[in-house]
Formats: sequence, C-alpha cells, structure tokens
Amino acid sequence: MIGLNAAAAELVALSFNGVTWYTQWRRALEVFAVGFLFASCIGPLCAIVIPRIAPRLCSRLRFPLDWAILIAVMIGLGAVGSLLAILILRAVGYIESNRLVAAWFMGSLKVSVIMTLTFGIFATLFESLRAQLDEAMLALRTKERDEADARRLAAEAQLASLESRVNPHFLFNTLNSIAALAHDDPAAAERVTGELASLMRSSLDSASTPLVPLDEELRVVRAYLDIERVRFGDRLRYRVETSGDPGASTVPRLSLQTLVENSVKYAVSPRREGASIFVRAARSDGRLRLDVEDDGPGFDATAVRPGHGLALLESRLTMLYGDRARLAIDGAKDRMRVSMDLPS
Repeated sequence: MIGLNAAAAELVALSFNGVTWYTQWRRALEVFAVGFLFASCIGPLCAIVIPRIAPRLCSRLRFPLDWAILIAVMIGLGAVGSLLAILILRAVGYIESNRLVAAWFMGSLKVSVIMTLTFGIFATLFESLRAQLDEAMLALRTKERDEADARRLAAEAQLASLESRVNPHFLFNTLNSIAALAHDDPAAAERVTGELASLMRSSLDSASTPLVPLDEELRVVRAYLDIERVRFGDRLRYRVETSGDPGASTVPRLSLQTLVENSVKYAVSPRREGASIFVRAARSDGRLRLDVEDDGPGFDATAVRPGHGLALLESRLTMLYGDRARLAIDGAKDRMRVSMDLPS
C-alpha cells in the first residue's frame, strides 16, 4: 500500500503539478508530500471497500451495470478521501483559511478521481484475474486429485480381483486333498478340514490388508504343507528356514503360499517319488528375499500364461511395489527355484 501511494503521488507530481528535473527539490518534495497524503487517504478506503463489493456486484449484476456502479463507488471514495486529506492539511495549517478548503477540494477532485479510477480499475481487474486463476488452479488440483483417487480405486479393485483369484485356487486344491482322504481315512479328512477352516479364517481376517507379517505367511505355508503332506505322505518333504530376523517384514498375503503351491503342483504331484521343497526367507540391506526351491523336473518359465498363479503373483507385486519388487524364476536340471525380492 505504501508503495502504491508513493507511485500515485509521484505520478500526480509529474503529470498534474508540472514537476520536472528543473523544479527545486524543496518544491518537488512539498508537492510529493501533499500527493502522498491524498493517496494515503484515498488508497486505504478503496482497499477496504472495493474488494468487498466488487465480487458481489459481479455475481449479481451483468456487465456493464456492475462496472458502472463500481466506477461510481470509486468516484465517491476519491471524493471522500480528497476531503479527508484537505481537512488534515487545514488542521496542520498548510491550508491557511476555511474558505480555501472548498477551492482546494474542487481543484483536487478531478485529479483524485482520475487517479482513483486508474489505480482502482487496474487493481480490480488484477484481483478479478487472480481470483479466476485461483479458481482454475483449484479446479485443476481437484481434477488431479479426483483422477488420482480414481486410479487408486481402480488399482485397489484390480488388486482385490487378483487376490480373489488366488484364494479360490488355494481352496480348490485343498478341497481336492480332503476329497482324496474322505473314503480312505475319514479321521485324517476331518483333521485336514479343521486345519483348512483355521487357514481360511486367518485369510478372511487379514483380507482387509494386502500385506501381512512374514511370520503369519510362514504359518500359513507350514499349515498348507501339512495339509498336502496328508495327501502325499512321504512323497512331500519340506524344510523352512529364516535368517537375518525377517519376521517383522511384511509380504503380500498368500504370496509365499502361491510359490509353495506351485512346487507341489509341478514337483510333488506328477512324480511317484515326489520332491523336496526348501523354503528360505532372508533379510539383508533393507531387502527381503524369499526363495522356494524344489528338486522336481521344473517347468518352462517362458510358458507361464496369464491367469497362472505366478503370473497373478507378479501382477500383485507390480500393483503393490511398482518396480521395487521382482519375481525371478531360475530353472536347471533336477532343480527349480522361484524367488521374490521385496523391500523389507
């Protein structure tokens, strides 16, 4: 405000009072001081009144009626501010008599109105454009937020869809194991059914989050292998090891179980002698590595099709971690290893 008042005073001194480079500095300073007083009386009035009435006029009236009223208000504010400045000059004795007050008022009114309209219209247009820019930026940010929310919801829905395809896969295989036991060993079938119910209850309890503690996932893996061992007997041999205190890490729900299930399907089930499955979890340098290795014949990693358990798991890792996670398949003669490398 002080800068605008100084600019207005300087403009008045140069444009209306004939101040030039040749004017005595005392006279130039006097003219500038009087102009600054007028600007200081008019400027705050405009700064208080105009921002409060301009938005209401523009929202309720159409152009040019809104601007006609606004200009009339500016003229009135210029007149009031001029009168206030003249009364101050009279009070300090710069204007020597009361009869000169009217002459000063009429003489200064034209300049005051011109300067008030110049600065007032410019400031109003500037504030109007800035308000429109703020509204546009707000609308843009709102649109970006809505698009981000839509992408997040779509990703969550896709992730839920992928998880819903994993859970039935595990369920159907386990039910096949129970069906195989139902006639030959009803007691074992009953025990496996109880274990399955416990696993499914745990799965449902954690369905609200895609990540679970590694300890919980290992418990699910051991329970699953115990269930399958009832079906395959000595054909299924397994070992679970951990190193580097990985228990506090989180992993995608049923991810490790998916890898183990894949080994059961391709290494244990098709062979008379079965296979040994080695599950290893190791934490190092802020990363968690999970390996599921078996001594079965393996499978062709390039033949993994969409909808396969490993393809679904890879999609889940991408959804959850982006490029910070990796699923690797390493196959050799009489050995197959699938690894997950995750941030811990």
